[in-house]
Amino acid sequence: MLNSENARIDIPEIAMIDPEVLHNPISAYGQARERSPIVRLMAPGYGSIWAVTRHGDAKAMLGDSRLAMTADSWNQRIPDDIKPYMLTMSHMDGADHGRLRKLAVRAFTARRVAARRDMILKSTERLLDALPGHAEQGTVDLLEHFARPLPTFVVGDVMGIPEADRPLWRAYVARMGSGQTYDDALRDAVAGAKQVVALRREEPGDDLVSDLLQAQAEAADRITDTELVTMVWHTVFAGQDNLANFIANSVVALLSHPEQLAALRADPGLMPRAVEELMRWRPPLLLTAIRYALEDFELCGAPVRRGDSVVAVIASANRDPRVFADPDTLDITRPAGTAVQFGFGHGPHYCIGASLAAVEAEVALGALLNRFPDLALAVPPQEVPRLPNPGSWHLTALPVTL
Repeated sequence: MLNSENARIDIPEIAMIDPEVLHNPISAYGQARERSPIVRLMAPGYGSIWAVTRHGDAKAMLGDSRLAMTADSWNQRIPDDIKPYMLTMSHMDGADHGRLRKLAVRAFTARRVAARRDMILKSTERLLDALPGHAEQGTVDLLEHFARPLPTFVVGDVMGIPEADRPLWRAYVARMGSGQTYDDALRDAVAGAKQVVALRREEPGDDLVSDLLQAQAEAADRITDTELVTMVWHTVFAGQDNLANFIANSVVALLSHPEQLAALRADPGLMPRAVEELMRWRPPLLLTAIRYALEDFELCGAPVRRGDSVVAVIASANRDPRVFADPDTLDITRPAGTAVQFGFGHGPHYCIGASLAAVEAEVALGALLNRFPDLALAVPPQEVPRLPNPGSWHLTALPVTL
């Protein structure tokens, strides 16, 4: 029970190490949503976190100026030597966020995203050509040989990373994602980002790093060297890890819902709506990054105090029956525009690469399903290995038969 000035409010608490939350977080968060619009997540080592569970409240919270992003939003214990590179654009608010976002968004205009579609398709086809050669006893790990390498190539092209170096970046992201060598992997990623910046300073190209260096040359105060390096490693991390997980999650969802797969095969024009629905139904991130309260205020009836941590639960808001009809059902024909889903975020921190990610997913899924009409899971859906995690839906392998 928590006290407010006017009432005693019963706020459910969720232990993030509870086996049910680790292994079935979407169900656990959905049950919490129907109990209360706000809960407290109990995270070992980080204390308690306010978590908004319902769609309308999450939408308001993600645009609330009383909540701010900071470098501490990473929810990681970061060594001092690399902490300066943790203040990413995603963890800024106000003027600094606007300044960097304005520079970065130029790489993701409709024109530049459309121009990269052919490159994405060629990269996809090359990976699909190689898939049969990776089969072991008739089974291929689609995560390792398709879902992970494709985003690495695409984001590497966007950032101007030499093709020969892109497998190194895939390794950095994998090590950071495992959590076991996070600090060392992040140091390597920062060092790699510095090398990319140095290369593009000498050899400009049609990429974001070259654009940012040009902006810096025009006015040094538009972006610092530290901000530039930070943007490189963080954009690669976000563009690779989250999209790889999303592609893998989408494949499992479609292969375990044969009626949806049949509908998509019958009408490939449904693909954009399918991607939107798949992001709603099984997003790679189940929680937003942490915001910190700048002042005392009431949130969903709970007394938030200055400095408190607050998140929105994407997994429960995306399945809120208050805004989505039959929300637990995957329906790729769901009418567009019924309600926003939060897989790409919302408000000032809406993912700047969302349009590119959507095109990449559309191309990847479309080409995969077209190339292998008999594609099937090699294990039951519930046995596809996943990292137990209350904050993300992160597969560790995706065994399929071609």
